[in-house]
This record gives sequence, C-alpha cells and structure tokens, in this order.
Amino acid sequence: MALLEIQNVTRRFGSMTAVDGVSLSIEAGEFFTLLGPSGCGKTTLLRMIAGFDAPDGGRIVLDGKDLTGVPPERRNVRTVFQSYALFPHMTVAANVAFPLKMANTPAAELDAKVRESLKNVQLDTLATRFPHELSGGQKQRVAIARALVTHPALMLLDEPLAALDAKLREQMQIELINLQKEVGITFVYVTHDQGEALALSHRIAVMNQGRIEQLDEPSRIYSYPKNRFVADFIGQCNILEATVRKRDGEVAELDLPGVGPARALIDAALASGARGALALRPEKVTINPSGQPKTDGDNHLSGTVTDFLYLGDVTIYRVALASGQKIEAMRANAEAGRARFFEVGDAVDVAWQVGAGHFLVD
Repeated sequence: MALLEIQNVTRRFGSMTAVDGVSLSIEAGEFFTLLGPSGCGKTTLLRMIAGFDAPDGGRIVLDGKDLTGVPPERRNVRTVFQSYALFPHMTVAANVAFPLKMANTPAAELDAKVRESLKNVQLDTLATRFPHELSGGQKQRVAIARALVTHPALMLLDEPLAALDAKLREQMQIELINLQKEVGITFVYVTHDQGEALALSHRIAVMNQGRIEQLDEPSRIYSYPKNRFVADFIGQCNILEATVRKRDGEVAELDLPGVGPARALIDAALASGARGALALRPEKVTINPSGQPKTDGDNHLSGTVTDFLYLGDVTIYRVALASGQKIEAMRANAEAGRARFFEVGDAVDVAWQVGAGHFLVD
C-alpha cells in the first residue's frame, strides 16, 4: 500500500475548479514533486494534504488512515513554507523545539531531539542565534529542521527555495537530496521551476488547470512528454506540426508544414495520416556553417540565424528556414574544435537524428 493516496480529489472556489478529480499515490521514502505554472492547483492540493483546506470531493488517505475531518495538528505531516515562518523572538533551538513542546514531549528529551535535528541540517553550531542573524539559506534549514524534529511520516515543501538566489538555490537542492536520503522521510515538493523538479525528484506530477497532465520519472517526462503542454512547459522544445505520410516499421516519414519532410520514430499503433506534432529538444539539433558535409543526422535543413541566447556553458540559436518557420538549436560553448560563435545573419545548416524527436498525437 502506498503511504499517501489522493483519490479523485476536487476543490472548488466559487465557479473556479482549482483541483479537478486528481488521483495519485506516493510511496514511502519517495521525493515526489507537484510541478506546474501558477494557478494550476499544486499548492491547493498541498494545502489539502496538510489539512489547511478541505476537499469538496474525494479522499486523502495517509498510511491507511482517511484524513477527512482530521485537523492539521493531528496529522503526521509537517509543512515548510517559502516564507520560513520562523518566530523572530525565538532562538534557532527554540524554533525547532516548538513543535516538540506542542506535542508535550518530556523536557528531558527536548535538547537531544533539537540537537539531532539541527545536526541533520548542519546548523548545530547556530542554536543560540535568532532568525535575523541568519542568511536566507540558514533560515530555510531551520524551517526544515523544525519540520523534521517530530519525525513526521510526510513532509510538505511549498516552493521552499523560491526566495533564494540562484547559486544558493542550487546548493540547497543538493542539501535537500542528501537530507531526504539520510532521514528517509517522504517529501512532497511544490514548485513551478522545471529544472528544480527534474533535479530533485524521483517522480513528478505535471499539473495544468487543476489536473495531472503526466506523472512519471523526470527522465521520461523530459524525453517522452505525453502532450504539447508537457513538452512546452518542461524545458525548451521545438514543437513542429506534423502529419504521418508513410511508415516503414517504427520509422515514419513526416510532413512538417513550413519545414518539409522529416524522418522520425513513432509509436507502432500510429497509421499513415495521423496528425500531431514533433517535439524536438534544441540540444538534439546540431548547427554548423552552411555547406559543410551533411554527416550530423538523418534530417537536414538550411536557414539563417535570426537570434541567439548566450547562457555561458551553451548558446541557443534561433534559425529561420526559407519558409519563415524557426527552429532552435543548442550548442555547447566548450565543444571541441569550436572556432567562433554564429552571428545573426549567418547561413547555417541544422540537423537531427531520426530518433531525436518525440511524436505527440493530437
């Protein structure tokens, strides 16, 4: 049996349905992420798990117990918020000890439990400091220590790293991964940051308009998106309208309007005439000066660079074809033999392997 089961849960606010018949199961020890844009329902779902909000329909079951009507303080669940929610007049140790005192933990056990929890987040030397004396990352770790001190069955994290700068956020991501492995507690994590979700999670539920669009492992969501929304929301992606013209086994010839014919791998159940789109990640598209021997891939096109985005380790180029259709290609800036960057107006060839794209059925 799964540790947490969400069974056909719905939540409405007036005429708006924030969570629309969501069902999912989360296993013990899993790092599970609810990912989606603002307003997709992920935080509302998290609040219902925590008990801060009640569903209009469906059930939430934790470790075999129906949580309907169970108040937040009686659920074996703790929540970490983006805002930290620390008591400013209390020391770090006192903040962490607070939930233990609320649970009537014997005084003789308090200090040891607080020290253990602070040691888990590497803050045992800062026990006597106050929140205003801490950095943003340290405050977040205090909030995590406070949530962990009672050893809950489930820990909920609502955009906990959103307020941190990029470098600190990356450091905290690594610390969260290691901490979750060490303590073995199930994490349910809410974020709108696709890169964060891909880096942290065992599984991801991509949400949109109150529903789950796809639930899978990060690598499968990225490489095999279920539909256009997932392909477009997760990372960068060329989404090219496509029709299957003919097929030879698993290889099909596609007609890409504004692009031309292309070869791709498709599902065995798809027949000629099937319509959809080819999802093609920019890192799967090679880009070279025009006129070089065509040895990079099975699909080749010529065009002109119209824009580029330098990102340090890579550069993303936008290439306009003769029809005006644009395709994005990514190139590593440390690539062997790289002589120069392409500039706007350069004539280039782009190419991709037959297995690089993923066909999305309409």
